[in-house]
Amino acid sequence: MVQRVRRWTRVKALTAEEKAGIAAACQRLIDETLKPRFLPQVQPIEFNYPVDIFGRWRGRRCSFITRYRSGFADNAGVEFDAAFTRLDHIEECITQTRFDVMWHRHTGQWYCLHSSVTLDEALRLVASEQLLQPSL
Repeated sequence: MVQRVRRWTRVKALTAEEKAGIAAACQRLIDETLKPRFLPQVQPIEFNYPVDIFGRWRGRRCSFITRYRSGFADNAGVEFDAAFTRLDHIEECITQTRFDVMWHRHTGQWYCLHSSVTLDEALRLVASEQLLQPSL
């Protein structure tokens, strides 16, 4: 018979103010770097085309998302979202706010490219690494 040992772990959840500050930093990156580089203007075409890049919180994860609009005749104007990068807050790190930088693979799975980085480092990685940027 195997006995399980319970172990308590301290975690640090983000406050609403911390989430708002992180969201503001992510939005600055989107407005100042990602949109000018990858979406300077909306170009309607006959296929799916990008119309916006934005960020969204869900639980302890902050995602970078591209919104697409359909140009196909049978569903023209229908919009959908596709996340391309995600910052997962590491709650077990109680001394600093740290994130795992996740890449959305073509298979639909998320893959951790960088583990336990600060917000500044995570944003620098999103701005500089091609895998973490939107594919338009």
